[in-house]
Amino acid sequence: MAKLKILEFPDARLRTKATPVETVDDALRALISDMFETMYAAPGIGLAATQVDVHKRLLITDVTPDKSEPHVLINPEILEKDGVTVSDEGCLSVPGYYEEVERAEHIRVRFLDRHGETQEMEAEGLLAVCIQHEMDHLEGKLFVDYQSEAKRQRIRKKLQKERRHQSAAVAM
Repeated sequence: MAKLKILEFPDARLRTKATPVETVDDALRALISDMFETMYAAPGIGLAATQVDVHKRLLITDVTPDKSEPHVLINPEILEKDGVTVSDEGCLSVPGYYEEVERAEHIRVRFLDRHGETQEMEAEGLLAVCIQHEMDHLEGKLFVDYQSEAKRQRIRKKLQKERRHQSAAVAM
């Protein structure tokens, strides 16, 4: 397994719309393993392939504190959604920032699992929010897109400034 580099906002590659996975094979399963290693190390509760510069319709989640319920969703499709919840969301691609986002409270989703088998799953609460958040990534959308343009610009400028400071510190 290998830890992957997570793209950070405002990297334009995060805006790439993912294409469907055509074949579930050993190469894809290796990517899934690498994504779990990367997500757990970050630490995070969800990761879309887009965030690691692989523009395929693949996401992973594990919202449990003990990392005991990993989910792999390949070519996910929301079949039903209901209810409304507003929660503070963060993102591994927008480190250190949390903003309120409105999402469906409950979803039913169809997807392929890591063996290429079609599955359906009902999710609610944090898992439903996480899946919707990661599915946004597959469409080239970030949680900051739910915020005002002014707030997005502030976050973008702060992250760019932090990166410049980190680069300068490394160069010393």
